Amino acid sequence: MASFVTEVLASSGKLEKDDLASKISKLSRKVDETKEELSDMINKKYNEFIPSMDAAEELMDQVEAVSKDIDLLKSFIENEVQQNLHEAVTEYAKLKQQLEKNTAVISMLQHLQEFDTAMEEYHKTLQEKKYEAAAKQLGKARGSVEALKARKDSELPLLKALSSEITVQRENLIYHLGEEWKKLAVWKLPPAKELNGMESFLTTALHLNSGESKEDKHTPNHLLSSVLQALVIQGELHKKIKLFGQVLLKYMLKPLIMYPSLLVEVGEQLEQGTVLSLHSEENQVEHPAPAEVYTKILIVLKTLHEHLFGTSIDDKKVSAILGDQIWEEMSDCIIRECLLYSIPTNSSQLAAYDTVIKETEDFENHLKDMGYLSGDSTDLLKYARNVNCHFASKKCQDVIVAARKLMTSEMHNTVKISPDYKLAIPKLPNLGGGSREKQEVKRSGHCDQQILENEKQLGQRTLCLPVCRISESVQQLMELAIKTLSEAVGSSPQCGFQLFYTTRNIFHLFYDVVPTYHKDNLLKFPHLAAIQHNNCMFLAHHLLTLGHQFRPHLPLKDGVAYFVDLVPGFRRLGAQCFVAQMNVQKAEMLERLSTARNFSNLDDEDNYSAASKAVRQVIHQLKRLGKVWQDVLPVNIYCKSMGTLLNTAISELINKIMMLEDISTEDGERLHTLCQTILEEGPLVFTPLPEENKNKKYQEEVPVYVKKWMTFKELSIVLHASLQEIVDRWAEGKGPLAQEFSSSEMKSLIRALFQNTDRRAIALTKIK
Repeated sequence: MASFVTEVLASSGKLEKDDLASKISKLSRKVDETKEELSDMINKKYNEFIPSMDAAEELMDQVEAVSKDIDLLKSFIENEVQQNLHEAVTEYAKLKQQLEKNTAVISMLQHLQEFDTAMEEYHKTLQEKKYEAAAKQLGKARGSVEALKARKDSELPLLKALSSEITVQRENLIYHLGEEWKKLAVWKLPPAKELNGMESFLTTALHLNSGESKEDKHTPNHLLSSVLQALVIQGELHKKIKLFGQVLLKYMLKPLIMYPSLLVEVGEQLEQGTVLSLHSEENQVEHPAPAEVYTKILIVLKTLHEHLFGTSIDDKKVSAILGDQIWEEMSDCIIRECLLYSIPTNSSQLAAYDTVIKETEDFENHLKDMGYLSGDSTDLLKYARNVNCHFASKKCQDVIVAARKLMTSEMHNTVKISPDYKLAIPKLPNLGGGSREKQEVKRSGHCDQQILENEKQLGQRTLCLPVCRISESVQQLMELAIKTLSEAVGSSPQCGFQLFYTTRNIFHLFYDVVPTYHKDNLLKFPHLAAIQHNNCMFLAHHLLTLGHQFRPHLPLKDGVAYFVDLVPGFRRLGAQCFVAQMNVQKAEMLERLSTARNFSNLDDEDNYSAASKAVRQVIHQLKRLGKVWQDVLPVNIYCKSMGTLLNTAISELINKIMMLEDISTEDGERLHTLCQTILEEGPLVFTPLPEENKNKKYQEEVPVYVKKWMTFKELSIVLHASLQEIVDRWAEGKGPLAQEFSSSEMKSLIRALFQNTDRRAIALTKIK
């Protein structure tokens, strides 16, 4: 530090000849000497007790003199040395600032020189079509401009000019690269407005001219590599390949996948190089086979790999970039337009599908070899390998679609079901085990048969359906369900499980769709309501045993309900539909009877005419229903239904007559006539069978099906009988009249029919 201060002071030219350091050294020695003398004096004074006052005073003077010298030196240093030091630092800072400015100017000039050199090289290499070198030189020039921009003291107008030049030259380079790219791959495309069929793609063509040497095709193609590398440097390669991939997919790959008759052809032309073009051949197949699609795609991609995308850039093939752009969309199209339709429709064809899986694996391996594809397993291969699941899904979808089509078809096309009708269940495979158990069961069954030989047994048709008509579509629906279950038997556990529940869904769908879709017709047409009733009972009948027939052959756990749980719902559905139609018919019947003016005052011609018309209309309605339901409903259901409706009519008539308070003789005769009309023509509405001679049995059993028939018959007799005949038929409460009417009802009727006389009074007393 001392030497540094000395140099500084010496450089100023104002320091005296004596060295400052030597003065400080001398003062230090004087201080040390004074300290020793002082110490010696104190020692003598206090330790040796020697009087030394004079010496002490001298020492004090000496100390004061030294202190003054120190103060003078200190003042000198503060005033002179520090001022000279500050001036030196200021001057040094100015020199440093000037040096930095000069350095910045030199650096700027170096960047400008580099920019100029790079631009000269850029123009030179661009003219020589060395696009990779031109792109690198343009990158160097851009780096120089960026370095200038990073400096705060750069001149703004100059930077704007340089930046503008860089932008212009970059666009110029991109333009030249674009022109070269267009020469490499030239598309001939059909008009976009005409893309409405296979024929519109026949004009599509791709001309590939890689610019390689015609004498030796094995010579490296430097121009192609240079163009591609320059595009990478400019960040334009992915854009170019993305656009190329979109056109390739839209106008070549997708049409080849979608149209089986569309083929690709590779040709050579002198001026245009290799040409990929499309042409068609007659093919009646609706959807192409996977092998054909794979072959056509590989022809296109191999040709592109050989002439355009086989070049590697930065240890990565250009084909990998194209593969990344087109693979996902192309594989989705292959799945949607090809593999989806190659899924077998029958479980017996599943084993043969291994060929398609192998073809898909080979297709992907070829793409991997060319660099278009990377990775072990793709969605395309996964889809092909997962054929069991897709088969089940497709089968289930087809089954549901077919089932819904049957459910929404016309119901009036019917087939006749007899007690001998059986479902056509295919032969199911024999189970491996349990042969001994079967023999034991047979033996025990034989023994039981011998034991029960003489006992009463059930008839052969105890659990058979009665004769009726059902919709042809329902019969086909049941056949579809059996076919689906048969498919489940020979399928994998997962597929069988899915097919089984699809079969259940068929019946769930029927339960929801048919009543909704045919709702209006079921209420409007009694014929359809009867058919729907039979349809539901037919399904319920066969669902009782359908599950047990397939149960040993299905991969289901114990405790599964199969189809038995659906039976009550179908029975209820059929009953509800038919009851709703019965209510409609009852309402129409009561509405017609309401026009009879309560059957009162029939001596008036208008009233009698209205009453007679109402009765005739009811009879006509019942006859029409009898014809409509004939040979459709089971005989017992038919008779019960017609009996219920006829009972509704005569019950209404009985109630109306019993409410009359005064019935004249003429009224009684006309009421009797109306009742006789019903009694005569009512049984004739019971015609469940087309053969007339077989219907007499059911017409004679009318009282069985019409609850109020005997009551109505007795009422008709009373309306035409005398008091004595009425009393005789009452027979003190034991006659047929007493079986149908109470005493109060009979008395009320007598009072209405007969005038108040002694004979009537006597008769009333006998009605007890």
